[in-house]
Parts: sequence; C-alpha cells; structure tokens
Amino acid sequence: MAQPAAVFFSPDAPAPPAIIQEWLAARELAIVIARSTQELMGIALRSRPRVVIFDAADEPEIALRACRRLKSDSFTGVIPAIALSRDADEALKCAFSAGADEIVRDRMSPGEIIARLDAMLRRAERDLRVHPSTRLPGPPEIEAEILRRISAGGHFAVCYADLDHFKEYNDRYSYSEGDRIIRILAQILHDVVKGICPEDGFVGHIGGDDFISIVPPERSSEICAEIVEIFDLLVPYQYSLQDRRAGYYFGKDRRGQLHRVPLMTVSIGIVTNERRHFTHPAQVSELATEMKSYAKTLAGSVYVADRRQDAVDGGADGDDEAEPTSVIRSGNERFMS
Repeated sequence: MAQPAAVFFSPDAPAPPAIIQEWLAARELAIVIARSTQELMGIALRSRPRVVIFDAADEPEIALRACRRLKSDSFTGVIPAIALSRDADEALKCAFSAGADEIVRDRMSPGEIIARLDAMLRRAERDLRVHPSTRLPGPPEIEAEILRRISAGGHFAVCYADLDHFKEYNDRYSYSEGDRIIRILAQILHDVVKGICPEDGFVGHIGGDDFISIVPPERSSEICAEIVEIFDLLVPYQYSLQDRRAGYYFGKDRRGQLHRVPLMTVSIGIVTNERRHFTHPAQVSELATEMKSYAKTLAGSVYVADRRQDAVDGGADGDDEAEPTSVIRSGNERFMS
C-alpha cells in the first residue's frame, strides 16, 4: 500500500468536501479514506500522514472518538487533525476537546478555510522542527542551516557543545533535574550567541545534552569563552550544598563500583570552513563530533578549535601535525595553541 499524505476519516462519506479536495490537490497531498478507528490507526502508525481530516458533521461521536484515539498515541498525536463540523458552538467545543487542531465549519468561506488550513500545516511543521524541552531548532533545521551556509559561500564556524558527567548528575538528582540543566545550558547558548551575533547566530538542539551553534568564525572564541564562563559560574549552584562544597560526589559506574564524580563541565568543539572545503552537512557534523570528543578528554570546561586544513593535491598536509587544534581551558588555566 502506498503511503498516503492525507487521511479522510468517515464511516460512510465517499470523499471529503470539494474545497478540502481542492486544498489537498493544490498541495499534492494524496488521500486515502479510513472507515474505522482501527483502520485509521493502522494507516497512521505505518505511514504517519501529513494530515487527518475527520468528518464530524454528520456522525460527530464516531469521528471525534477516532480523533481522541489518534491524539492519545504519542507517535500519532503529532499528526495535524482537521474536524469538519456544524456551525453550532457546542460542536466547535466538542471538536477542540477531542484534540482537533483546526475546525472547518459550514459557514466559513473557501478563502477562510484555505487560509486556516495552510496556517495549521505551518504550525505543525514548525512544532516538529523544534526540540520539545528547549524549543530550539532540532536536527532537520540544524542540517538545513549548515547547508544554507555552505551554499551561501561565506565563512562560518560550527560549535558542538556537550555536557561532561551529565549522566551521573541525572542518576543522582533525577531526570527532571537533568532536564532543567539542559534548559539552563540552552538558555546560556541562546543568550550568548544571540547577544553577540543577533543576525548571524544560530543555536540548535541535537537532543539530550548536545547542542550546535553556528556563528561567524571571528566571533567563535569570544562566544565559547563566554559560554564556558557563565556555565562554570552557574553550575555549582545546581548541586546540594554538600556536593558543591566538596566539588564532587560518589557515584556508581556501569559495573556498580563507586567512583568520585566531579561537578559538571561543558566541552565545545569548533569547526570552521576557513581552511576546509565542505560540500555537505555530514562532513561538518563528522568533524565537529571529532573535535567535541577530543574536548571531552580534557579536564574542566574547555573549547577546542580545529586548525587543520584540507590536504592539497591529495598529499599530506604539514599543518595537520604542526597545529591540530587550539585549546582554551576555563578559569585561570593556560591557553595552548
């Protein structure tokens, strides 16, 4: 069975109203009809369509029950739901209570219907592009932004930030406290990047405690230094007084052995296209991950910048050995290059 882009749920109607069909056709959304809740959920779970239209005008109880079922599942609940409803205010209330994202009523003009449905799709796509806990752009938007910068041809720096000892913090203080730490880091990244580069700065959330910032290369060190400074200032106050005073606590490793866990730090790997030529976001991602992983091998909050350049004429590049990275440690520790 081909994967549908839209589903029309109705126990007996042969097709959606003409205006809905025109709207779907104009957006090249192929449609399939579902007659039962079981059939609807089977389609939605297999293919996750772009939109589901519920015929709640003639048999609202059946249609809205199916809408509630669709929205109650964490996997299918993100699918936009349209309810075709009668004009009565009570019908409108029932449709929204069932989880419908937009209502099409008999009294609406074709222009209003199309405008409302287009806006609903834009909202749904926007919500899927952001991370739910931080509301920052997620992986698809990060990749699209890197590709946009590559296509534009200018210089840019990608900064990959990751927390150290975050899992141990989660285990000791609970996942809800861990989620709060992630939101704190997201706020720091956003405020610093947008404060220094309001026009050219971008911050995205890969997931978990992994973040990407894209900034002008000449501002990357300044930005990362401020991120590290603010994080190191705030993070001790996310621990109990006893742990904060000690500067560590005891946690168990994967084998159940107790070991000393230091307070969280942040590691940032920086990659630029000043000395390298990128043609795809995957190349940037691979190198940024390498630099972030190297940063995590160093003690304390730190950021490292890749200073290598692409090999010339297929040969070895002398700079790879002479100047692999610039390393900047937090606090009063030394600068290395």
